[in-house]
Amino acid sequence: MTLESAALSRVKPSATLAADAMARELKAQGRDVISLAAGEPDFDTPQNIKDAAIQAIRDGKTKYTNVDGIPELKAAICAKFARENGLTYKPSQINVSPGGKPVIFNAMVSTLNPGDEVVIPTPYWVSYPDMVLLAGGTPKPLPTSTETGFKVQPADLDAAITRRTRWVMLNSPSNPSGAAYTKAELRALADVLLRHPHVWILTDDMYEHLVFGDFEFWTIAQVEPALYERTLTMNGVSKAYAMTGWRIGYAGGPEPLIKLMAKVMSQTTSNASSISQWAAVEALNGPQDFIRPNAKLFEERRDLVVSMLNQARGLHCPTPEGAFYVYPSVEGLIGRTAPSGKVIASDRDFAVELLETEGVSVVFGQAFGLSPFFRISYATSNAVLEDACSRIQRFCTAVK
Repeated sequence: MTLESAALSRVKPSATLAADAMARELKAQGRDVISLAAGEPDFDTPQNIKDAAIQAIRDGKTKYTNVDGIPELKAAICAKFARENGLTYKPSQINVSPGGKPVIFNAMVSTLNPGDEVVIPTPYWVSYPDMVLLAGGTPKPLPTSTETGFKVQPADLDAAITRRTRWVMLNSPSNPSGAAYTKAELRALADVLLRHPHVWILTDDMYEHLVFGDFEFWTIAQVEPALYERTLTMNGVSKAYAMTGWRIGYAGGPEPLIKLMAKVMSQTTSNASSISQWAAVEALNGPQDFIRPNAKLFEERRDLVVSMLNQARGLHCPTPEGAFYVYPSVEGLIGRTAPSGKVIASDRDFAVELLETEGVSVVFGQAFGLSPFFRISYATSNAVLEDACSRIQRFCTAVK
């Protein structure tokens, strides 16, 4: 008898976590390894947020809370959406979950039936399709390209939608490509979605505050208010506030959907950590002045990495608008021979050989649904990035 369920057998482990775990294992063995696999800011959580968590512990705020969030955090999230996105939500329209992943998973479990399709632009965050599969739905990848800046084109979105389409997922700025949609680009996609009133939209805005230059962030329900009643606008404190380990994600959406998501939580996770929720209250309500300087540092790192990778033989690295990832093409190295003597037949081969030869851990593009590419997270110091990119250049030069 097989222990694993049929549903779980359709799911792959997270490739990003696996790559980072492999790097940690090699480091433990004494190897000189640089991991550019994990999507985690290297900044510490701001002190005022940590102080708020400590004060919550001292005040005894350590008990169960409402399943989907304390009133104070829901109020802070409502204020954030109004202040930064021009979106008006009531507390009953807010979900707080133990991380961004549960927000998405609970929305999918709440709404998907066998045969329902979810349109997911590629490259996608590795967890999207697998969460759809676990929820009983069918992921429908929608490829983009470097020519379109890794952004969905309206005609392609229109063609991908069928009568079975339940959701369309949008992620801007994107993990893994860093691509971000302008207001005009979202307007064009909204025009398509208005023609398909049976389709819901999940917009993952987790990297909202990490945009560069004069780029202005917009979210689709803000661009087209007529989509408000069928859009789940998701965000969290992990990236902008350097709170990955605190595990707080949140979303605003129609009240019937929010109630369904709370119903799932009532029988699975229950509430997010009470202490983390109070820390998130301070994150959203407290000083925001560190966010832009942090984004500027990420922008400088982006420019460094893009420049050095584009000097590597066989690589082409587009310049992203946001997040802290680049998604270079390795097409120029496919079919060539690595220093080990093995032929590089795929982006997975490239990642494996790079790790073995130069000790640099990246995530291969196949994991994100679009090959032949790989993802680098530049959420680390300039010195580490320069070292890593120099190793990548050396590896590419040695490929025959």
